[in-house]
Amino acid sequence: MKASREITRRSFLKQCSVGGTAVGMTPWFVPARALGLDGHTAPSDRIGVALIGLGRQCMWRNLPVFARRRDCQILALCDVDRWRLQVEDNPAVADSAKTHQWDPEILKPCFRTTDFREALARPGVDAVMITTPDHWHIPIALAAIRAGKDVCCEKPLGLAIRHGRILADAAAKARCVFRTDSEFRSIPHLYKAVALVRTGKIGQLKTIRISVPIVWNETLPPQPQMPVPPELDYEMWLGPAPRAPYTEKRVHPMKSYGRPYWYCNRDYCNGMICNWGYHPADIAQWANNTELTGPVEVEGKGTLPPAHYLWNVILDFKVRYRYANGVEMFYEGRTQYSDGQSYMRFEGTEGWVCGWYAPDRLEAEPKSLLKVEIKKEEFPYPLKNEKHDFLDCVRTRGRTLEDAEVGHRSTTIGQLGYIACLLGRKLTWDPDKEQFVGDDEANQLAQGDPGRDPWKIA
Repeated sequence: MKASREITRRSFLKQCSVGGTAVGMTPWFVPARALGLDGHTAPSDRIGVALIGLGRQCMWRNLPVFARRRDCQILALCDVDRWRLQVEDNPAVADSAKTHQWDPEILKPCFRTTDFREALARPGVDAVMITTPDHWHIPIALAAIRAGKDVCCEKPLGLAIRHGRILADAAAKARCVFRTDSEFRSIPHLYKAVALVRTGKIGQLKTIRISVPIVWNETLPPQPQMPVPPELDYEMWLGPAPRAPYTEKRVHPMKSYGRPYWYCNRDYCNGMICNWGYHPADIAQWANNTELTGPVEVEGKGTLPPAHYLWNVILDFKVRYRYANGVEMFYEGRTQYSDGQSYMRFEGTEGWVCGWYAPDRLEAEPKSLLKVEIKKEEFPYPLKNEKHDFLDCVRTRGRTLEDAEVGHRSTTIGQLGYIACLLGRKLTWDPDKEQFVGDDEANQLAQGDPGRDPWKIA
């Protein structure tokens, strides 16, 4: 929160609370709620938040947490679909509020816009939650940092390795609070799996195996052009992506919170290998104590649909990584799963531990590992909701558990595997220089499309 604004508002409220009056104003009474005297947080102490992107992820995972925090005030709502902004008539808002126990009335006074720049310029906004399609993550995050905001941004951080590096450097230079929004570090049994590995309970880590389900990526040939729905700001939705004719299967189901279609197109997402796969990749990086670096070698293969298809992201894949510490990691994506949805397995010299995302479970050998209590001094990381981690650090100005540098490095894991699959050959990676060794073609892919530099925002 900006000190100048906070001091002014606090000074004003303090005058009023003791019966004083501001210059040129008539005496008035302030409700106890406004002063924080009834257990609520005074407005001057609340973190002003703008929610940018109001799709299914925001509605069911992000918005409820911000709405329930008493020291947080949602001030602005932004989405390219105007129907999502009509919170009074949106049944999904009512459903989310009922399910997650928050008051939908708090949204009615919010400023609403289809242009994220207007949300960033709104008075009182201290922080933003970015829940947009992947191709917008970097540009909006950079704009927010330039505007002096703290940033919580959905994973992954960008569609190219270079773009993530630009963001991480910008966040570090601005000294803003940044949280890469992934809930896996907040899941108790996955947290414990990492703690067991990091504290040496399975001996020396040798092998990591992670997976992602390919359940939403499919192939689809080009589709006929359709009229742009009047409630959709399609040009803003495209943003930094190439110009393309509108068809519903390119964007998302209209007036629905069904899973969006942009997941399946390379212009907006690199597919499950980088998007949803960020989650297990980040847990692997954390457990391997390599969250600020990366592997030194990668090779992989995968099923790639025709590039001209509308839905053309990578499907099944298998990738092998090698780290400088000798650890090997095997990452796979499969369209059919008979043994669960996603796993993160860590094999050491004295045992192994495996955490599953769905169904939620933790397995280990020896089984006695499951009863081991990890002391705080051994593994001094908080177990808390990722949004709480962000808001707490906005207050303390501390480092979040998954800042921009960590998020960039975990995003890079998927991107390295994706590039290896595209090229079909073993690649050597320098994690310090963030360059492939002796491979210009691979380095070009790591740079991304030069016509889509993330800082070039109209």
